[in-house]
Amino acid sequence: MPPAGVSWQTPLHTLWHKQAHRLKLRRTNSTREKLQMHHIIKQLPRAIIIGVRKGGTRALLEMLSLHPAVVKASQEVHFFDNDQNYARGIDWYREKMPFSFPHQITIEKSPAYFITEEVPERIFKMNSSIKLLVIVREPTTRAVSDYTQVLEGKERKNKTYDKFEELVIDTNTCEVNTKYKAVRTSIYTKYLEHWLKYFPVEQFHVVDGDRLIIDPLPELKLVEHFLNLPSKISHYNLYFNATRGFFCLRYNFIFNKCLAGSKGRIHPDVDPSIKEKLQRFFHPFNQKFYQITGRTFNWP
Repeated sequence: MPPAGVSWQTPLHTLWHKQAHRLKLRRTNSTREKLQMHHIIKQLPRAIIIGVRKGGTRALLEMLSLHPAVVKASQEVHFFDNDQNYARGIDWYREKMPFSFPHQITIEKSPAYFITEEVPERIFKMNSSIKLLVIVREPTTRAVSDYTQVLEGKERKNKTYDKFEELVIDTNTCEVNTKYKAVRTSIYTKYLEHWLKYFPVEQFHVVDGDRLIIDPLPELKLVEHFLNLPSKISHYNLYFNATRGFFCLRYNFIFNKCLAGSKGRIHPDVDPSIKEKLQRFFHPFNQKFYQITGRTFNWP
């Protein structure tokens, strides 16, 4: 006899489909029950790497995931800087987060957050006490790295692209072109001051992206302290790969990981006089950044 509510005329493939659907639902519910039994849940981030682009956000996120109390979102979610995503609501955002235990901290990163005007207020509305990580590099180096990434994309599509020197200098005034995004993003204090309208400076931690490349452990220890995490990341977890020229990650004696091959692109040669001009331009902004954050870098 057919199941209740099913006629003899119901095609066999439809019955199979319905049965498979019920089985899938049972398995899904069973999985959820098992996860809840073990207190594994999806949590909103308690810390976010908000920027900056080409500062080392991916390296920082991957290195922090070495800590057993840190769980990372694998992809950039772009919730707070994308109007369409933001309109989907906080539950949609939470679903994009990984499963974790209640004692663990979920962290995501989206470098566009730092420079997008609407983001600070949106994050504040979600969690006014959230911890915010900003990773920076020497501003001129960061601008060149930014240019290099775009250049590679253009070349891959067989498109022409102006030289760095032509983009960073305004041909009419012969001064630094502040309309060029790679230049604007390196004026860190310009954006940080907007964030400080919503969050106290104590909720920010500035990471030295240049130091993270050559000697990552001291920087990671500072972040552990800022996040109130026990000190767990050690020299064992980081080893230098001479072929790649970067530190790679060792989670255990079985699983190792290096950053994607796109990291560490070779920068084009830049006219030394242009580099010096940029460094002079950034200098007063850098001084203000040091003053606000309480952290000084050896930038020219």
